[in-house]
Amino acid sequence: MNVGKRKALQQIAQAGFAAPFMILLGPHELAYGATLLGVRVWPAEDYTRVTLESDETLQVTQQLLKDPNRLVVDIQGIDLNNKIKEIVAKIKSDDPYIAGVRVGQYQPKIVRLVFDLKEEVLPQLFPLEPAGIYQHRLVLDLYPKNPPDAMTVFLQKNIKVEEDDPIAAIAKKSNEITAPAIRSNKFNRIITVALDPGHGGEDPGAIGARGSKEKDVVLAIAKRLQTQLGSLSEFRVLMTRDSDFFVPLGVRVQKARKVQADLFISIHADAFVLPSAKGASVFALSQQGATSTTARWMANKENSSDLIGGLNIKTKDAEVAKLLLDMATTAQIKDSLKLGNSVIKEIGGFANLHSKTVEQASFAVLKAPDIPSILVETAFISNPEEELKLLDDSYQNKISDAITQGIFKYLEKNPPIVRQS
Repeated sequence: MNVGKRKALQQIAQAGFAAPFMILLGPHELAYGATLLGVRVWPAEDYTRVTLESDETLQVTQQLLKDPNRLVVDIQGIDLNNKIKEIVAKIKSDDPYIAGVRVGQYQPKIVRLVFDLKEEVLPQLFPLEPAGIYQHRLVLDLYPKNPPDAMTVFLQKNIKVEEDDPIAAIAKKSNEITAPAIRSNKFNRIITVALDPGHGGEDPGAIGARGSKEKDVVLAIAKRLQTQLGSLSEFRVLMTRDSDFFVPLGVRVQKARKVQADLFISIHADAFVLPSAKGASVFALSQQGATSTTARWMANKENSSDLIGGLNIKTKDAEVAKLLLDMATTAQIKDSLKLGNSVIKEIGGFANLHSKTVEQASFAVLKAPDIPSILVETAFISNPEEELKLLDDSYQNKISDAITQGIFKYLEKNPPIVRQS
């Protein structure tokens, strides 16, 4: 055992820790005198993520304690400074898993974080190599030890409209629901639609010239669409994320499948290498090659989201991993193309189109084998003129209205089958 590892183990033993969980990195990866660049906290219903960004890889140990529930994290190679202290103010009272955090200089070059927990958690701590706009990151994900049943939570959320959601409230007030009213004799059951606002949390997505982030724009549009569809009695809506946090691509698919979604709509506002690129577009999955160079470029860019957002490869669900490797069925792609054509016709009624037909490429987020799935590029945020449109309430309303009508007209021609109870 090398000296660094032996020293770390001795320090843990002296502290009286019992069976700590550890990440002990090799001698070439140790950070002595590392500079902490940022501290970020992303609370979500599914988990809370804490990210420490530094100019070098950090060496850490972690340990869970009970009565009361606490998580102790020791970071080696840094000194206590104002940057690390920022984490205290970033823990909000409505965080589902963290009640608070204490920070101190435990030993020379060892800073200790003590997280006071609201319930038992399963911590997952892992390093990320530099990617995108980020340098080295140490990520701590806190998952509940006893997570609630996904379907139960979904049904409870749909019992009432979330009136305390400011974005949804604005959308509800400003939207005029122009989609045809759905009659009970049109469909034989409630339709479940999974809405997937792209990116989130550590992954900002594309960034416009004015600094607007794709993750914020698409969340606002998705919430307007959620309000619009939710106002129709025959629809029930799942949001893969309803605030600013990161969701891995496979988990987005998994969430939709857990609630037996009938349709999956991923919302984006992407960028291209040329700022002159403009127009909305709709994509479906392709089993072969992409239908255009742009489609291939976008799919590659979107599929790299897990790298930017910070995916813990070791925790990927086996079912999700299988989904991302399996070829989607011919029937799913056929239905996705029908849905996409219905939506793009509605969008083309008021907006420029980058392509008048549904394009296809191998988007990982569209690979649910049993759910018709499309990805809607609402406009190019990299185009200064279209960035302004994306920030405009009127344009967001028109986009959400067009998607709603496209969904409705698709279902009129392709009603869902009755499910066995």
